[in-house]
Amino acid sequence: MGFFSRGESAKSWEGLAAVISVGSSFVSGALFRMEKSGTPKIIFSVREPIKLTEQLDVENFLTLTLETLNSVAEKIALSKRGAPGKIYCVLSSPWYVSQNRVVKLERNTPFIFNDKLSDSLIGQEIKIFEDDYLRSHEEAGHSLRAIEVRNLKTVLNGYEVVSAVNQRAKELEMTLFISIAEEIVLTEIEKIITRHFHRGHVEFCSFLLSAFTVVRDIYMHPEDFLLVDIGGEVTDISMIKKNMLRESISFPAGSNFVIRGLASSLKIGFEEAGSIFSAHKDGHIEEKLAGQIEPTVNQLKTDWLRKFQSTLATLSKDISIPSSIFLTVDKGFADFFAEAIKTEQFNQYTFTESKFQVVFLNAAALHKVATFDDDAVRDDFLIISSVYINRFLNQKPDA
Repeated sequence: MGFFSRGESAKSWEGLAAVISVGSSFVSGALFRMEKSGTPKIIFSVREPIKLTEQLDVENFLTLTLETLNSVAEKIALSKRGAPGKIYCVLSSPWYVSQNRVVKLERNTPFIFNDKLSDSLIGQEIKIFEDDYLRSHEEAGHSLRAIEVRNLKTVLNGYEVVSAVNQRAKELEMTLFISIAEEIVLTEIEKIITRHFHRGHVEFCSFLLSAFTVVRDIYMHPEDFLLVDIGGEVTDISMIKKNMLRESISFPAGSNFVIRGLASSLKIGFEEAGSIFSAHKDGHIEEKLAGQIEPTVNQLKTDWLRKFQSTLATLSKDISIPSSIFLTVDKGFADFFAEAIKTEQFNQYTFTESKFQVVFLNAAALHKVATFDDDAVRDDFLIISSVYINRFLNQKPDA
């Protein structure tokens, strides 16, 4: 079967599924019922933080993430809400990397574009992507696995087509979205899930493609926008032009950057720093302490903004930056980062179309796309992931 074949996982069916979202600050998971209407029903969900450490050591970070994953998977398995027929794992940065790649083929005589040819061309692109990644990340030292290959656009003889399979052409151009992850990470995730659910197969996908597809489907306008996902350790920025995922870029600073900075400034532990930040955000802090931490909070906002500006400048090159931003971030940090993004200083240094309009992809904005049992946690990432799985991985051949 070719890369574009639907296969069993793409059939329309109603059944119980499990989704686990692995990020850089939280691991969350849910049991949900897939519906033909495209509106999944989340019947159980759980969310747990990954322990924050002073220094970000890769091996220790992976260990702590897997421990959190084990706890989440155990709680889902013991929820007594039923055994899922399928299990999905949605990865956020830094657990995968993605790239858009353009495949071009031109011949003097017409050729038939079929599954065999598409598999060959796409296989070559995956190999090139993996080799490039390993060369630039020598410390990785592990084999890689492609977890997603999505055909974003196909052009035959200069014309965009919906389906190119079995058509005749002299010129072919495909824009592919490919995401890969380290085999050791995927294998450890599979081991934990198998231990709790007694099922060996886990279908992996990226949060970036999930969020892009859901936003494009729900918000018909605008056609140009930014997706910004602020995790614990990483901020991802993706630019969409004319409903096409053009490019993505990341920088290593997220919500944990704020907590570490506040803890260092006040010489306190991370838990206390988190509590103080939350109280300050809500205005429930004594005036003297507020005066002490305000300069630190403002400086952290400025430092993060500079990283954001620099990254956007790299992303934009000579292309104007869309003014609409769809933002995913832990709700406790939403105001902090939104204020940074919308500041006037930011607009002075980038090719923005106009002042930024930020839409939070939170439970309130997504309340119509999924239903819930009363005790299910409204987790933004789980909502987006379950909608993507229900509508696109199981009911539509192409998103």
